[in-house]
Amino acid sequence: MENVHQFPPLIDRITQREKFIDGKKVKKKRLINKLNAINFKGGTLLVNLRHVKYNHTISRSARPLPCMGDELACVWAEPVNLCQDLSAYQFLDILVPDGPKQILLKSESVSINEEGLSIRLPETSIEINRRKAQRYRCKDIQVKLIQNSAEFGGVLLEFCPFSFLIEIHQSPPQTFQWIDPNLSATAIFFDVSQTYFSGTCKILKQSEGTKTRSYVLEPLENQTRRFKPREFRCTRQELLPLPNVIFQHPLTKKTENLKVLDLSGSGLAVEEDKDNSVLLPGMIIPDVQIDFASSFRLACKVQVVYRKRLAVEEEKERCLKYGLVILDMDLDEHRKLTSLLYQATDSRSYLSNQIDMEALWAFFFNSGLIYPQKYTFLLENKDHIKETYEKLYNSNPSIARHFIYQDRGQILGHMSMLRFYNNSWLIQHHAAVQADSGKAGLAVLNQVHRFINDSHRLYSAHMNFVFCYFRPENKFPDRVFGGVCRHTKDPKICSLDNFAYFHYRKTVDNRVEEEDGWTLTETQPEDLRELKSFYKYSSGGLMLSAMELESGITTGDDIAKEFRRLGFRKERHLFSLKKNNGVKAIFIENVSDVGLNLSDLTNCIQTIILDPDSLPRAIFYKTLSQIAPKFEKKDVPVLLYPVAYAESQSISYEKLYSLWVFDLQHMDYYLKYLQQLLRHIQH
Repeated sequence: MENVHQFPPLIDRITQREKFIDGKKVKKKRLINKLNAINFKGGTLLVNLRHVKYNHTISRSARPLPCMGDELACVWAEPVNLCQDLSAYQFLDILVPDGPKQILLKSESVSINEEGLSIRLPETSIEINRRKAQRYRCKDIQVKLIQNSAEFGGVLLEFCPFSFLIEIHQSPPQTFQWIDPNLSATAIFFDVSQTYFSGTCKILKQSEGTKTRSYVLEPLENQTRRFKPREFRCTRQELLPLPNVIFQHPLTKKTENLKVLDLSGSGLAVEEDKDNSVLLPGMIIPDVQIDFASSFRLACKVQVVYRKRLAVEEEKERCLKYGLVILDMDLDEHRKLTSLLYQATDSRSYLSNQIDMEALWAFFFNSGLIYPQKYTFLLENKDHIKETYEKLYNSNPSIARHFIYQDRGQILGHMSMLRFYNNSWLIQHHAAVQADSGKAGLAVLNQVHRFINDSHRLYSAHMNFVFCYFRPENKFPDRVFGGVCRHTKDPKICSLDNFAYFHYRKTVDNRVEEEDGWTLTETQPEDLRELKSFYKYSSGGLMLSAMELESGITTGDDIAKEFRRLGFRKERHLFSLKKNNGVKAIFIENVSDVGLNLSDLTNCIQTIILDPDSLPRAIFYKTLSQIAPKFEKKDVPVLLYPVAYAESQSISYEKLYSLWVFDLQHMDYYLKYLQQLLRHIQH
């Protein structure tokens, strides 16, 4: 990117003479081309003048006019300060910006006036090294400089990753004496839309002035922390061909194009030449396009989190490696990215790919995921279930992800996820064919864990918790999910709660008798507070957090709207069963498409009994009867907590389900246990 350099007008200072780089000479022909390029872009030169009597130097910016021969004419970029008598100064030299370097231009034939100056160009000039990296003019970027609670506002004039030039103003009762140049200060860069950078800086230089001053700042950090550090990072991959990132620089508004070194579902690393570096640790870039060989692009929002040397080899000594973390990304764009990465790791691993539905249903039956008893409950709605799964698997809805392990066209393993609450995803339908159940089953399980690790920090993923239901007697899920819970030993990280599961056959005109003091009403905030107290005492786990029942009435409107937008059904209604205004049970009516979960755990009545000792079985069944008409099926699935209530009331249930919930803030616990488990299984 060519530099369009802007210098602050009339900064009086003692100029330190620049050091030559091996006395490298620049011929007049090249110099003229450079001057015309600066004119074309509206850039400026820096003219240095020395006071005849006092020997101090001032620097003044000037705009070069088109140069066609031996003469260079320039006009001052700013009006001449009448207090500045130019006749008291003599020409010293001109600095011509040339990337991170400068061309030092001297001449014996000079004419200066209040409009500008003209000089005769020498046959050769000298290239000098002025800065660590090229400095760029900035557009419409506001600045806050904060030191010891004193805040000054201004603008960002020039930027490079190693230093900034800012101009700030003081407003009474502020005084620039509040700024101690020997102490660090916090600089914040922003515009009307957002903040792009905030970091601690060292003050290198400052100009004079009572109302306005210019400061040169040096950022002190090469690394910033966006998220809590973790032991298990997302898998980085080097793709062939390597993609590029293309973006408009948020501070300079210039288009940048950088090569990607490696890539994961949560971040990437890029390479830059140190002399032309444009990235700054801590800087947020709102719109980055990851370009794959000019074939397709994926958009994301990123933040630069570190800078380090790329290599120690001589040819790489001027190269820098920058790490960029993905802050957010459209969920479908992220699906495409992770799908590509998983395929690059294992060509048999697929994420949300197009599926032959006949092959999928054959797999469900062959693997035993759909067994005769389960098929009995699916049979009456099989046509509707087929339609639902066609949309789930071949329309790539934002609420669902499926993971397939497939070899030579044959599906060998399967697992899926469903965003069932606003910020909680259900893991379900883990199955593998018997002939290859070990390898395929572990492969899709690894895919799920990798996807969660890649995705859960993205806002668009809405993934604060993952949960699943499994039967405790099933050894594999109990070993994986139950094992994680037993290993962490902290119900606020991972919890298990058992439910009794049975089908309730709908009856007619069977209602709770209000005259006995029993009432069934919509759940109120105080009822949920009572529920929270009960659950904290009985379990202390994460169930209420994952189901969004902790504070206030959460109806799940956002996720329900998303389901409806995608052509699916999702409703949730909360009811409180009370005796003389005391809450005895909470009934959660989850109404969704039949078969969305093949055990209909997403289309059921979920019941939490708060006072098992004072809720008669008859009242419990009457309540189910009053709620059940919402469901299309004759036999309505019921999940009942705690199981002890079912046993004390002799309520017959078909099976036990363990509800497993994991808080993804603590993902390392999950992955560490899984790593140990898989190592043991594979050996």
